[in-house]
Parts: sequence; C-alpha cells; structure tokens
Amino acid sequence: MQAQTTVKAMSFNIRLDAASDGENRWDLRKSRVSGLMQYYEPDFIGAQEVLHHQLMYLDSSLSNYSFIGVGRDDGKTQGEYSCILYNTDKYIPVKQSTFWLAPKSDSVCMGWDAVCNRVCTYGLFKNIKTKQLVWVFNTHFDHVGKTARIESAKLILQKIKSLNTKNDPVILLGDFNLRPNEEPIQRIASEMNNAREISQLVYGNIDTWNAFKFLSKPNGGIDYIFVNKHPKIKVDKFATITDSYDMKYPSDHFPVMATLTILK
Repeated sequence: MQAQTTVKAMSFNIRLDAASDGENRWDLRKSRVSGLMQYYEPDFIGAQEVLHHQLMYLDSSLSNYSFIGVGRDDGKTQGEYSCILYNTDKYIPVKQSTFWLAPKSDSVCMGWDAVCNRVCTYGLFKNIKTKQLVWVFNTHFDHVGKTARIESAKLILQKIKSLNTKNDPVILLGDFNLRPNEEPIQRIASEMNNAREISQLVYGNIDTWNAFKFLSKPNGGIDYIFVNKHPKIKVDKFATITDSYDMKYPSDHFPVMATLTILK
C-alpha cells in the first residue's frame, strides 16, 4: 500500500473586531471562533480579516497551533492579516513569506484599483511524520477593485509557479469576494482545481456569506479552497460549516474545509 498523508485545510474569514457589530462583536463570539477551530482540528487554517489582537487571542487559545503572516498595512502588526495557522504537532514551516497584491508585490502598497492593501501569505510546510511537503497560500481579495481582482488572481498563479519548482502539492485558501462564474475565479480554476468541485463527498451548500443574518438565506459562495492539478492529490471531503449558537453565527462568513489525501 502506498504511504499517504491526510491534510485538513480550512478557510475562515473570522470578521474583524468592529464595535458596530453589536451583539456579534468579537468579544462576544471569539470563544466560538476558537472553539470551532479546535473542534474541527484542521492542519491549516487560512484566516482572513484578522487584526493583531484577534490573532494573539487565537494564538493563546489554540495551544497546538502557531501562525505565519504579517499585518497588511505595515508588514508587521498593523492592519488585517491573511495569516495561516498550522498544527505544530504535525507540521513545521520550511519557508514563509507574504506578498502584496500589487504590481510592486514585495512591499506595502495598494494594487491597481483596490481600496485596501491586500496580501497573500504563504508557507512551505513539512509533515513531521511523513516528511511530505505542501505549499499553503492564503489571501483576501479586494471587495471593490475589478482590475485588482483579476490581476491578483494572475499574480498568485504566477507566484505559485515561480515558487513551486519541484511540483509539490499546493493548497490555496481565501475569501475571494467573487462568485464561481466570475472571471478571476475562472482564471484560477483554469490552472488549479476547486476542491469543492472535485471532492468525493460535499457537505453543505455553496453559500458562505451570511452577514450575521441568522434568519436569512446566506448569499454567495465567495470563500474557496483550491489545489494544484497534482496527480497525487485527492479531495476526499469538502464542507461548508454552518455551526451556530443562540441563533447566531461565529462569523459573518461560514468556514469551508477540505480533507485531502496526498499519495506518496
């Protein structure tokens, strides 16, 4: 039998800490966010909209996780992170960095017609037990700029190509602020597989944006997990996780999670 590695990857926009969220503000739901992460035990969590103090809370409450990533507004701790939390019992980072979704991608800047600084954090991780290497990328596309979104898609694909010279497995996580039929997603899907679409088992609807509205139908599948078209990657399961408490959601996005098998 072939040796194999099972990888569980989650993409989760946790919603930044905004006092205007009222009964859904961070302080009242933060334990629900960390509790969900602990319960599902992903190996990797690509989180979006994470402010530094939110990251510090997650880092302290998730005892067997560490993180890579920087704040998008200064390359250190200011502004939102698109960080990657990883299970330290199973993985160690071999390489890590963050680039900006902009023509000058190696320094803090806003790209094209975007209205915010946007970043993509990535790492090359080694499985401690099986020694299997896997690249993990995590991003959050601009919600306004049309050019920014198509150019961001091209940039990430180009970065993956230039970094992954040994054709290792690649997982791309993110809140893309785009529906599946829109051009930037189609562009990514032309070079990578949408994990939901190739999964052996799919649980839950495609819609991931709930706006904290418990009694309304969620609108729009804008959170994704992609994998490179690698002969040894199989997507076993894909779920949209709609867990709730007291008629509330942990975030205004549902997390999505894929369970992959990487054959040796």
